[in-house]
Amino acid sequence: MAWFYLILGGVFEIVWLMAMKYSNGFTRPWPTAITIVALALSMWTVSLSLRGIPVGTAYAVWTGIGAAGGAIMGILLFNESREWLRLASIALIVAGIVGLKLTTK
Repeated sequence: MAWFYLILGGVFEIVWLMAMKYSNGFTRPWPTAITIVALALSMWTVSLSLRGIPVGTAYAVWTGIGAAGGAIMGILLFNESREWLRLASIALIVAGIVGLKLTTK
């Protein structure tokens, strides 16, 4: 269950990041509300994951999911750069997440 909570926390991390972009500096009420709720849910689910996953691993995976997911969503939603070095860097983040999963008991 710990890994489920950690991955869910990473997904909420992506949600709050995207909602914050759409909030236009917290000037739009609905995206702002979604940002706050998703941020709280992200932290809560990660806190649940810490019952079974070392803190360093959990933090690296959580932020890695948020970083890679945010970059991918930026490409898909905001037409951000698809330069090969950027894509390779995102792949390295994902590889790091997988590596941490494989080496954590």
